[in-house]
Amino acid sequence: MKIYHNIDEFTRLNNAVVTIGTFDGVHTGHRKIIADLKQLAAETGGETVLLTFFPHPRMILHPEDESIKMINTIDEKAEMLEELGIDHLIITPFSRDFSNQSPEEYIREVLVNKIGTKKIVIGYDHRFGKDRQGGLADLQRLGPVYGFDVVEIPEQDIYEVAISSTRVREALLNGAIELAHTFLSYPFFITGRVVRGDQLGRTIGYPTANIVISEKYKLVPLDGIFAVRVKIDGEVYDGMAYIGTRPTINGTRRNIEVNIFDFDREIYNQQIRMEFYNFVRDDMKFDSLEALKEQIRKDKLDVEALLGSE
Repeated sequence: MKIYHNIDEFTRLNNAVVTIGTFDGVHTGHRKIIADLKQLAAETGGETVLLTFFPHPRMILHPEDESIKMINTIDEKAEMLEELGIDHLIITPFSRDFSNQSPEEYIREVLVNKIGTKKIVIGYDHRFGKDRQGGLADLQRLGPVYGFDVVEIPEQDIYEVAISSTRVREALLNGAIELAHTFLSYPFFITGRVVRGDQLGRTIGYPTANIVISEKYKLVPLDGIFAVRVKIDGEVYDGMAYIGTRPTINGTRRNIEVNIFDFDREIYNQQIRMEFYNFVRDDMKFDSLEALKEQIRKDKLDVEALLGSE
């Protein structure tokens, strides 16, 4: 898959089969659309193009709103789209200037002149152009003028995509990790850099890797203990993750930590991927470090049972 971080980097195709959207989560609903896109391209000898926007339009139009949380970072999304076999991914930087194009200017300049669209697969609710004035009707009206066909995604499929994205976010924030897994068709994961912590876990016999996620828009599940698997340098390890403020020691900063089973290498500054499989319990405050240690011992037994660890 070729990735373009600006529409101007893209070389116009002779037969582009295009879809447009956020595709946050790249979940089961999205995957059906991508499968249809690929089939259409195969039938017509075209190349698949997925046009997405980053930053998310709401981040630009409403910068004061920090509640926007995405299931995937842009890099995570790109990785999954490549695995699904998309030929071209255009990540267009969303800006106010871009949003001020008229619908016809957007269709003519972006879809036709820049991309070379011959078929566009789009939902009835897709909006574009200044004040989101453009929509499916404009594409259908201008398709014959500019030489492209419009393939409408059924309303039911669009509804399922929207509901699935919402339910994934709700599930992750409520501890329903297995439900999120079902909607996504893969385990929710975070990627981040391992940084040095205060070594508290080491002092009580459960050393942890402290993970920092640089993208503040990335959704992080609720506070608590989780059964996870960690991917490091191509190897996969079972582990027990903690998200929370460490109330037992009166902590205030939210941490993401993981105790990786049967692992003792130094991995500071490495990027690791942590996949979530089960929610074990809520975060809680204990009367002493000894009480915390005993609970962690029980948590590890629970996690090993959930993951089938030996």
